[in-house]
Amino acid sequence: MDSVSRPDLASTAALLASESRASMLWALLDGRAWTLTELAKAAKISRPTATEHLHRLVDAGLLTEVRQGRHRYVRMHDPAVADLVESLAAYSGHIDPAAPSLQAQRADQALREARTCYRHLAGRLGVALTEGMHRQGYLDANWTLTAEGHDWFTQLGVELPTKSLRAFTRPCLDWTERRDHLAGTAAEALLATFERKCWVEPSGSGRAVRLTSEGDTALGELLDAATKDGSPGIGLQNM
Repeated sequence: MDSVSRPDLASTAALLASESRASMLWALLDGRAWTLTELAKAAKISRPTATEHLHRLVDAGLLTEVRQGRHRYVRMHDPAVADLVESLAAYSGHIDPAAPSLQAQRADQALREARTCYRHLAGRLGVALTEGMHRQGYLDANWTLTAEGHDWFTQLGVELPTKSLRAFTRPCLDWTERRDHLAGTAAEALLATFERKCWVEPSGSGRAVRLTSEGDTALGELLDAATKDGSPGIGLQNM
């Protein structure tokens, strides 16, 4: 009997099985458009080799080329690609440790404390915020935004999307915390509001962010709600 149609999972998996291509995709999780030179440096390979890898990722629909004048950039095709990469990272059984240098260790700690996961918050801060939202009744057990949650978003001035083919709210397994943080279009709008209000700001040159004193004050009650079960605090002043 003829086999039924099925997606070619092996080809997609082969694309991500390359350390160089995986490094490029990991770098692009910051949501920016990168140049060929920047990605070659991030993957620690030559420009010609990087060009070959980028062609494969673009042809597969994982990346998109963006041209601005004479300059050429690439970025993730859409948030679904970022979801794929982050999900694979969360289920990876091995994490390459940071370099032993003081600078690398500090950068790694900052990344674990708080970072952007493409367009939403992740790390200890993202998980703590999500757990606080659950405890305050803003998210129910099915990860649906409640009426109280909608009111809270409105009070913050978050402009929630009205139409989207993507999930409004959903769990995303955090690769460092091994617990879920909030993802979806609502989480992206929440991060955009935090950035606009200067409640979070970049910490270094990568994806790491830190909670500002204004953000600490504004979100303190919500973050406190995440630790009412007696678990250790999340070290807000260190973020």
